[in-house]
Amino acid sequence: MRILVIVLVVLLALVQYRLWIGEDSLVGVWRLEEAVEKQKSENESLRERNSRLAAEVEDLKTGLVTVEDRARSELGMVHEEETYYQIVDR
Repeated sequence: MRILVIVLVVLLALVQYRLWIGEDSLVGVWRLEEAVEKQKSENESLRERNSRLAAEVEDLKTGLVTVEDRARSELGMVHEEETYYQIVDR
């Protein structure tokens, strides 16, 4: 009977070791859950960014207003009827 109790205590200790300290322990599961939440948050922000970029691409493909705004701001272009003035600070 005494040997049976010792064997059961050893088995219980082994199970507890795997639960708290082993490779697939509760601490490891908690860390993985935190990593998953962090990745979900990052994925959501990237999904929003992709959505904004897709809308911008679609606007550039279909709308001339956006292309004209880009040409004015990035390339300094003007219409034929417009006069370009540049003010220089001294």
